Amino acid sequence: MLKLLAAQPACTVATEACGSSHYWARTITRLGHEVQLIAPNYVKPFVKRQKNGAADAEAICEAVQRPTMRFVAVKSAEQQAAAVVFRARDLLVRQRTQTINAIRGHLAEFGMVAPQGPSM
Repeated sequence: MLKLLAAQPACTVATEACGSSHYWARTITRLGHEVQLIAPNYVKPFVKRQKNGAADAEAICEAVQRPTMRFVAVKSAEQQAAAVVFRARDLLVRQRTQTINAIRGHLAEFGMVAPQGPSM
């Protein structure tokens, strides 16, 4: 795909925002193109039939041409790294809370009462 885009004159490349879209947007921008990321919930109303690659591509083309369409800002690698750290920490905190609550529940089944929260 990059070889194809590298051979094209500068143009607008529209894609649905997803897990790897920010990486691809940065890469395609370096080739001289303008990249427009569209949130999936803004593309969905334009899908006319079953969800598949061709229908999605048609919907993205339709959506990007709308004058009032809102686009997702392309994140830098540093912004993505900060978000990863935040999400990883949030996941660890949630898993720790779930584990503590599960252990408290199991202990309660045997008549043992443990205090709420992590006590160190």
